[in-house]
Amino acid sequence: MNFKYAATGLVLVLALAGCQRTSYTGMSPSSSTLPPLQAQPVPSVESGQLPPPGGATDGQFPQAPQNGAPTDMASAQPSAAMDVTKEQMVGSWKVSNGGASCDMFLTLTNLGSGSRGGTRNCVGVLTTMGSWEVANKQVVLKDRNGTVIGRLYKTADARFDGTTNNGQPISLSR
Repeated sequence: MNFKYAATGLVLVLALAGCQRTSYTGMSPSSSTLPPLQAQPVPSVESGQLPPPGGATDGQFPQAPQNGAPTDMASAQPSAAMDVTKEQMVGSWKVSNGGASCDMFLTLTNLGSGSRGGTRNCVGVLTTMGSWEVANKQVVLKDRNGTVIGRLYKTADARFDGTTNNGQPISLSR
């Protein structure tokens, strides 16, 4: 019983010690005026012509695929995708969605029919993401109501490509 009181007293003393005011010589809040920073040299800025979009060198757009051949995994059949497990997906991902970048975090915590997930600094439909699941070689992203908002397929060791339900391309990478 005495140990319990001693431990409680020790915790109280440590908590109060963290509340002590400390000051640094010459840095009191009322007299802290720092000298202005000195200007630093800035390197020169260069300008030039950007390469054409898609790497086309003749100024024309690249040729469209013939015979309806898919150009990326987002339009490919799920049977052509690589196998994926939920354990491979857990953690932080960099997201590219319609030219914007943001972060996605996936956990194994159950939420409805999937697992909890979320995004940071995303725009559009990805701001509503609340859960995800793996089904038929695809990663299915869902909003907080459980409605599917996007699907991705594994295209490389640490990369997934697909589309949101509104047709925007989406990629996850580490």
